[in-house]
Amino acid sequence: MADVNVKLLRRILVGFIREEVTKVGIRKAVLGLSGGIDSALVAYLAAEALGPENIHACIMPYRTSNPESEAHARLAAEHLGIHYQVIDITPMIDAYFSRFPDADSMRRGNKMARERMTILYDHSAALPALVLGTSNKTELLLGYGTLYGDMASALNPIGDIYKTQVWQLSEEMGVPRDIIEKQPSADLWAGQTDEQELGFTYREVDKLLYSMVDQRMSREELEKNGFAADFIATVSARIQNSHFKRRLPIIAKVSNRTIDRDFRYSRDWGK
Repeated sequence: MADVNVKLLRRILVGFIREEVTKVGIRKAVLGLSGGIDSALVAYLAAEALGPENIHACIMPYRTSNPESEAHARLAAEHLGIHYQVIDITPMIDAYFSRFPDADSMRRGNKMARERMTILYDHSAALPALVLGTSNKTELLLGYGTLYGDMASALNPIGDIYKTQVWQLSEEMGVPRDIIEKQPSADLWAGQTDEQELGFTYREVDKLLYSMVDQRMSREELEKNGFAADFIATVSARIQNSHFKRRLPIIAKVSNRTIDRDFRYSRDWGK
């Protein structure tokens, strides 16, 4: 997987945010800052595209969140000079799970992700502003995210760049080193890390995903290029089993013009 042209990529993504936000008559954007590299990178791109005065960030910790996450989120926001506020989601989450005390960590993590997104969309209406997505291509292909939670957004500037490329572009954008060098984690429970949960590193899987998806190599070609058969099978299964997360809800077709099948226009149609 070759290094990306970060200067060109920067111009493309900054232009994408500026065009997609302003062409619908809005000047502001809102996003969740987790303290991780993906949301930090999106904040840096958005601040360059729209001006820091037009970017609003919500930092939304839970009581078990690593304090470092909030500290790094504040670091990014203050470095950029964007508006931000800390909103503790503990009362909302605990009120719900007081009725379901046996819920496992997956249910709790999904609930937290969706709670955070409802907060972002509330701020989207109040400002008004468009919600920026912070899921990268690696996460989207692996289904490593919560449907209608962290995977939701009005537009996603980094959804077509792999995690490896996120690191490269973050270096170009001047994201603080503490954020770039930290172990990737969704911080959904104490001690959780992305790579430990996935069972492989982002750099390993990005090489496979690039060969599999972008270069369209067959399984035989992938094995000839040194990828283990069980690794290929594991990643292929994750892509297939999570495909529903990458599609809009299926609408039963009963008319001549069905939304998103026959009735398809760009987002700013009619303006």
